[in-house]
Amino acid sequence: MTLTQRIITIAMVVLGTMLTRFLPFLLFPAGKPTPKYIRYLGNVLPPAVFGMLVVYCLKNVSIFTGYHAIPEMLSIVLVVLLHLWKRQMLLSIAGGTICYMLLVQFVF
Repeated sequence: MTLTQRIITIAMVVLGTMLTRFLPFLLFPAGKPTPKYIRYLGNVLPPAVFGMLVVYCLKNVSIFTGYHAIPEMLSIVLVVLLHLWKRQMLLSIAGGTICYMLLVQFVF
């Protein structure tokens, strides 16, 4: 890349970052109530994203070959139990990830 291309690339990244950070505050200022539709999306999208991530992560897992999805299922059970116990999303995700990595590296 030439120097001009580097400068343009950095400027575009900065502009994109600033736009995504500042646009919500410009569209929905603090003094105005947030539209119902946006509040609805704020409530429904996080669980939908996690559901899509689960489907994406398990799409190539086969229960008929290999270890029959045992590490994946044990990790999912741990995530559910941790979340029901502590109700802390990061703890649940970290616990499931660590469990899966330990199972794959040392057990299966």
